[in-house]
Amino acid sequence: MKRLPLILLVLLSLTACAHKADGPFTGKELTVFAAASLQEALTEIGELYQKDRPNVTLVFNFDSSGTLKTQIEEGASCDLFLSAGRKQMDALDASAASAAGAGSPEERGDEALDFVLPDTRVDLLENQVVLAVPEGNPAGIHSFYELSAALEAGEVLLAVGNSDVPVGQYTQRIFAFCGLDEAALNAAGVLTYGSNVKEVVTQVAEGSVDCGIIYATDARAAGLEVVDAATADVCGQVIYPAAVLTCGANQDGARDFLAFLRAGAAGEVFARMGFTHLG
Repeated sequence: MKRLPLILLVLLSLTACAHKADGPFTGKELTVFAAASLQEALTEIGELYQKDRPNVTLVFNFDSSGTLKTQIEEGASCDLFLSAGRKQMDALDASAASAAGAGSPEERGDEALDFVLPDTRVDLLENQVVLAVPEGNPAGIHSFYELSAALEAGEVLLAVGNSDVPVGQYTQRIFAFCGLDEAALNAAGVLTYGSNVKEVVTQVAEGSVDCGIIYATDARAAGLEVVDAATADVCGQVIYPAAVLTCGANQDGARDFLAFLRAGAAGEVFARMGFTHLG
């Protein structure tokens, strides 16, 4: 049997090592854009994930879903997007627009909408919109019904999300259900706004407002008192969709992390923080 020349053996060895190191999860950066309300849960889940994938670098970008959507549309590289509302994901999903009767991307002349990788979108979580108050509840607000009357009387200051973020959009539905005119309330000076849910939480926690409309999970994380919760018939279901995006550089890694988010270990973390894990 002929022996291979040493140089050939070295080259074969280097090729094998390079092939082994070029697996879908080795030495790769994975960029995840996620709603601000997911920060605590995903930070913990990310640590669990990296124990199994020690060579993966997870890069999280937490902000309002509306801001993240805009960043993606403007060219930001994102492997996996987790939104706090379907509206923001739909805006990036050509198939959702087509299903809604808006036609194909070509028919709309709007190919930029096609950011969602086909067959990767899932409804991952459900949350709940709640009315939270500072410690001691100094204004004595105990329900959305009481809040409605107090707002119209100009007796309380309420913190809400901006209209371009999901928590603000759920709040608008609550206002509509209660027959409240947001523009009139804003003009009367009884509303303050946050660019994401964390800003609303901070206003409530610091006691700079009498109450705030936030997510149940954020209230739990901040240790805030919840005095009422909005049902689905009041503001709709609070669904968090997730999807791998076409504008990312690591779609294989994004698929793997999404599968991890749908599995039991991640589900336990989500449940402990107050989410309903839809898997």
